[in-house]
Amino acid sequence: MTADDTLDTIGLLCPLPVLKARKALQAMPSGAVLRVLASDPAALVDIPHFCQESGHELLEKHDLPDGHQAYHIRKG
Repeated sequence: MTADDTLDTIGLLCPLPVLKARKALQAMPSGAVLRVLASDPAALVDIPHFCQESGHELLEKHDLPDGHQAYHIRKG
């Protein structure tokens, strides 16, 4: 999946991945896709919840070979 921008939050713990994603999405136009890389186990719950509460669409979540996760979020 193609993203307009990538946010690397690997090594950051809750709530920083969500806070940084929120800030990055604010600077993007509606419909743009942000790829978020995360290592925090709480991101599995936090990022989908953030998308649902903020009106963004979680397009995809997948595990990376290094044990981290990647999330693709379309700005609502």
